[in-house]
Amino acid sequence: MATNRVFELRNWVYVSAALGLAGCTTVGPDYKQPMAPQVAGYTTQALPAQTAATSGMALGGSQRFVAGQAVSAQWWESFGSAKLNALIEQGLQASPSLAAAQATLRQAQQSYAAQAGSSLYPQVDANLGALRQRTNNSGFGQSGGEHIFDLYNAGVKVSYNLDLFGGNRRALEALAAQADYQRYQLEGARQTLAGNIATAAMAQAQYAAQISATEAILGAQQSQVDIAHKRFTLGAIARGDELSLLTQLEQTRASLPPLRNQLQQTNHLLAVLVGEAPGAATIPQFSLSDFTLPADVPLLVPSELVRQRPDIQASEALLRAANAEYGVAISKSYPQINLSATLGSQALSTSSLFGPGSIIWSLVSQLAQPLFNGGLKAGVNSAQASFDAAAANYQQSVLQGLRNVADVLRALDNGAETLQAQAAANNAAEASLKLVQQQYLLGGLSYLQLLTAQQQAQQTRVNLVAAQARRLTDTAALYQAMGGGWRSNEE
Repeated sequence: MATNRVFELRNWVYVSAALGLAGCTTVGPDYKQPMAPQVAGYTTQALPAQTAATSGMALGGSQRFVAGQAVSAQWWESFGSAKLNALIEQGLQASPSLAAAQATLRQAQQSYAAQAGSSLYPQVDANLGALRQRTNNSGFGQSGGEHIFDLYNAGVKVSYNLDLFGGNRRALEALAAQADYQRYQLEGARQTLAGNIATAAMAQAQYAAQISATEAILGAQQSQVDIAHKRFTLGAIARGDELSLLTQLEQTRASLPPLRNQLQQTNHLLAVLVGEAPGAATIPQFSLSDFTLPADVPLLVPSELVRQRPDIQASEALLRAANAEYGVAISKSYPQINLSATLGSQALSTSSLFGPGSIIWSLVSQLAQPLFNGGLKAGVNSAQASFDAAAANYQQSVLQGLRNVADVLRALDNGAETLQAQAAANNAAEASLKLVQQQYLLGGLSYLQLLTAQQQAQQTRVNLVAAQARRLTDTAALYQAMGGGWRSNEE
């Protein structure tokens, strides 16, 4: 009989909950996804079909903008460097920043699961107790002296909040949106890490090439100083001419330590990005020849970009959370209905604890309706303001994303033209330096003319290397600006 009553009690609670849910409404506005940007392009001036090309120059090929081309989830493989691929994969596996983002995502997901478990389903608690008590009847004017007895009880309590107006469901929506936010943050962290590793590797190659170019210039200048010293010894030139060449030599030598410092700091950065200590890491050495410039690069339309970039999606998740929290604030003004039921047994001995005469039960239904609470309206207004702020922040995220793409596209176009001009300047400077060196050795030109030619050759060679590396880093920035292809992992 006790078992039957347990089943009846349980069924009563479940049926009541089902009936309550059937008539539930969810107060507050349902979330509506913001409209995609109503713009066709990223810049006021149309982009060329492809960038300028520099024939015969490493990393000087033209790049074609391919509208609608999907971004690969492993976009860094487009640069054709096995060393870069391995380094990025190492970073994705070992980076502490990614581990922290993953843990934060798990925390958000478990917070949602905890809230769902406590609000969507009835709460069932069991209790078992025993009491030994001594009473003195004479204290109450009765005969019989003291009396000692044992009391045993066992029971099950079931409680449920009907959530007639959807406050709990809105709270779950907010937690789900927060979990999505953390997921997008994790994807953004992955893309940022991959981009930082790629950019640092390309910067390492740039500094190494600039050091090599500067050392070559330094060697040529040392030869000129040696020749000038011999000519001074023979009385062919003045002491001032030799000292001027020596000054230029030392100035060139002084430019090497800053370049070496940048190279070393880049190696330290790469070590940390892949989760290693700078003093113990083995970082591969990159050269510009390790990279291939992708001939085709993706170009998503703005309406697709907002669904592809994790930072914009994260901002939208916060907007969904604010919308749900607004519903939660509204629901607090509506009645709250709680159902609870208890079925148990109470007896003076364990042998009769579950007998037919020991059964006790209770059914409780409680309704709470706020009549006056001066803070409820302010809470709703606060939630509305929070939603308005989230909406404005989302719009700002979209605008920043569009600007980011526009900047990178212009950088790619202008960077190709810069490399073309730098290559021409370098060719001219090298030809001029050779001619000046020959004429100087023959005594046809002054040391000032030789000095000027050397300065021009040094600067144009360093600038050429920077322009080559810039094309690589701008291309990596475009892949990131297009969202990094992380959605390909979800398909």
